[in-house]
Amino acid sequence: MNTNFRPPAVPLVTVDPYLSVWSPADALYDDHTVHWTGQRNGMMGMLMIDGVPWRFIGKCGLADTPAHNTGEAIGMAQTRLEVQPLSSTYTFQAGGVELVVDFTTPLLLDELEILSRPASYITFRARAIDGQQHDVKLYFDITGEWCVNTPDQQVTWGRTDNEQFTAMYMGTTTQDVLGHSGDDIRIDWGHVYLAIPSTYSAVAKTVIASHEVRRNFMKDGDIGQQDEQGPQTVGERLPVMATVLDMSCAAGESTDRHLLVAYDDVASIEYFQKPLPAYWRRNGASFTAMLGSAVAEYADIMQRCGRFNTQLLQSGTAAGGAAYAQMLALAYRQAIAAHKLVADENGDILFFSKECFSNGCMATVDVSYPSIPLFLLYNPELIKGMMRPVFRFAATADWKFDFAPHDVGVYPKANGQVYGLNREKKLLLELQMPVEECGNMLIMMAAVCVAEGNADFARDNWALLSKWNAYLVEYGQDPGNQLCTDDFAGHLAHNTNLSVKAIMGVAGYALLCNMLGKDDEGEKCLNTARKMAQKWEETAREGDHYKLTFVDADTWSLKYNMIWDQLFELHLFPEEVKQREVNYYIKQQDRYGIPLDSRRHYTKTDWLVWAASLATSAADFQALIQPLYDFLNASPSRVPFTDWYSTTDRTQQSFQHRSVIGGIFMKLLVEKGLAR
Repeated sequence: MNTNFRPPAVPLVTVDPYLSVWSPADALYDDHTVHWTGQRNGMMGMLMIDGVPWRFIGKCGLADTPAHNTGEAIGMAQTRLEVQPLSSTYTFQAGGVELVVDFTTPLLLDELEILSRPASYITFRARAIDGQQHDVKLYFDITGEWCVNTPDQQVTWGRTDNEQFTAMYMGTTTQDVLGHSGDDIRIDWGHVYLAIPSTYSAVAKTVIASHEVRRNFMKDGDIGQQDEQGPQTVGERLPVMATVLDMSCAAGESTDRHLLVAYDDVASIEYFQKPLPAYWRRNGASFTAMLGSAVAEYADIMQRCGRFNTQLLQSGTAAGGAAYAQMLALAYRQAIAAHKLVADENGDILFFSKECFSNGCMATVDVSYPSIPLFLLYNPELIKGMMRPVFRFAATADWKFDFAPHDVGVYPKANGQVYGLNREKKLLLELQMPVEECGNMLIMMAAVCVAEGNADFARDNWALLSKWNAYLVEYGQDPGNQLCTDDFAGHLAHNTNLSVKAIMGVAGYALLCNMLGKDDEGEKCLNTARKMAQKWEETAREGDHYKLTFVDADTWSLKYNMIWDQLFELHLFPEEVKQREVNYYIKQQDRYGIPLDSRRHYTKTDWLVWAASLATSAADFQALIQPLYDFLNASPSRVPFTDWYSTTDRTQQSFQHRSVIGGIFMKLLVEKGLAR
């Protein structure tokens, strides 16, 4: 979107939790590119224009300081950055030439085969803008850092060629597939690829060598012919896979080239002790065939991505204004790329989130819940893919509670819940989230079934859903001293917002009963939800707003769970209740957003937008989300879209690259409606 928007970090190559590279700087050449964890996953790019080298990505040297050190090529003037849902596009000028660099990852939610491919496109367009002809060579490389967790690991490399592409690849010597799990880590198995379409064979040159090859190009525009010999540790001389493309252009003409960056992870997920390949590989396709398809379909995919970018930005602007649309564009790829798509032994979709920069849990129920507005809009089947692992684990003998689990493991090992374990690997009751997760599962199930107009998925899991509904009926009206999804704030008894979640969970179960022809049970549950909502309004009210807890005076909180009353069109809570809350939020917000509640001056991005979506007027909604847009423009925390930040000093508190950022699509979902 063409605005003056300055993202904290710009998505470049964003496929899944392991293949995810960002620029944490204003200009693409101001700093190294990094993995979402903040570790360097380097890309480096230069343009030789009539014998003069200019830099447009990263730095030649390895210093972690801003790129003004001796020996660096001069940075081209970056004249534009446009972040769209599927693309980030930079424009540069130098020496009479304009260079456009486009990073596109085709995460098309209605095309799971394409979405699951671990391949991303980088397109270059050079154009003479001074009426002269120019001799132009483009240098680009990616480093061995992409395929290691730590720089002391050894890598080796090789090449593969066919009639469609020439590719260089690099990977660790150990290849311990699915060998480790955790949060702040990178993949160190499989191979990263840099592929050049065969149509460029006459104008392309490639080499695998030390990063010093960059200085060779700066010196004379050449990178040599001979690959260096491996293996070697990444920390030794930083091996890179480099290419030079002839991009000479005549006056008034442009030259286009594109490359592919891809990753073969061999196996993606361990699912109850069984390794599963990525979704695109479910029928036995080879990596070479997948990469060939990605090369062959480039033009069509880029056109489709362009159409989707335009459509989403138009819809976002109509729903919430230009600033809201820009935030959707920044959030889209992150929300999807914090997941991995696989299929189980029955061919059913499994869509695993990773709880990034939090604890590394996977298929976390209270992480799935805030993300679902995006997927309800474009492909509800993916929400089923989030829920299937939870149902499977909850049905095992290992889960002994009468409420829903929190997670199914630590990414990428989905072997059972790890949250709340003691040293003896026993799940501690006091560290669970009973009302939270029961409410989440019931609301998600109701939302999916209403969106699809079909409750078969609920029928398949009815015993568990019924058990969790009974738990909410018994304990949800006035929850005890429990954790909720905002667990960083600690335990809280009598949590009014958690009570709203319980009420909406019971109401969601009532909707499911009606869809399955269980009319008597449905009416009974809906009456229960109505009575719970009426009691809630009587006991939570405090003057012009509603309290944080039922028992604490002079408190308040974001009642973000109430948004489902609008989406389910049940009207359990009167409209004046919601408007009263919205009016109070506007009065309570800080410079950079509404705090989560009266205890601290920090907020959650997803919940802020959910609460703002309770507003019935465009002016109120925009008044509530403008400070979030201002935060993104001004935050000194140069990380992927965080969902937990200070509303006063605009710094990240924690959390980055999390799937929950899909929650900011809530306003768009409210405008379009849940049922199709």
